[in-house]
Amino acid sequence: MTEKKEKALVLCSGGIDSTTCLAMAVDKYGKDNVVALSISYGQKHDREIKSAKKVCEFYGVELYTLDLAKIFTYSNCTLLKGSDGEIPKESYAKQLEETDGKPVSTYVPFRNGLFLSSAASFALSKECSVIYYGAHADDAAGSAYPDCSTVFNDAMNKAIYEGSGKQLRVEAPFINSHKADVVKEGLRLGAPYKYTWSCYEGKDKPCGVCGTCIDRAEAFRLNGVEDPALGFTF
Repeated sequence: MTEKKEKALVLCSGGIDSTTCLAMAVDKYGKDNVVALSISYGQKHDREIKSAKKVCEFYGVELYTLDLAKIFTYSNCTLLKGSDGEIPKESYAKQLEETDGKPVSTYVPFRNGLFLSSAASFALSKECSVIYYGAHADDAAGSAYPDCSTVFNDAMNKAIYEGSGKQLRVEAPFINSHKADVVKEGLRLGAPYKYTWSCYEGKDKPCGVCGTCIDRAEAFRLNGVEDPALGFTF
């Protein structure tokens, strides 16, 4: 009797981290045993959703979408449409100098907790046994994004494992790694980084000065390669 192969769900944002997770899942389980979930949360632009679709098309993986924007209606996170704040044009380290130990202004309240909980329900319905998401150590540093930390991940993994009747677990393969490590693994796997989008602005080209643009550029620099998305337009 052939053993049934595991299925994986990947939270797919269209950025580098989730695209690398998708590459890893497809490499391990095969594209027919991987599904992707992209979540809208009221962000100011839809470039990342378009990128997620392109990445999933590249891998031949089915992409499902979920709209959770209403939950963040009262948030003033600067990434959201309803915010009157400006997206900071500086590194996360600089931003943290001004937050007095609190998360940065682009932190969406408990977003990863909500995403993982929603993904758990969906994953069980699709008979998946593992959820991949792309949290990494650089985002957790200084509590810029506390829902990217090891402590948070361990707690969510335990809650989802127990709450699913021990049917489902969470994999955050880069939780103790840096962005450059993520890019290194993605390059090894041939991840289609030219389709990805990281910038907090939704313009034709990345702004180059927001926190995530700065981190992305540094990750590629440390790997000695040019960011393939810089010369690509949809």
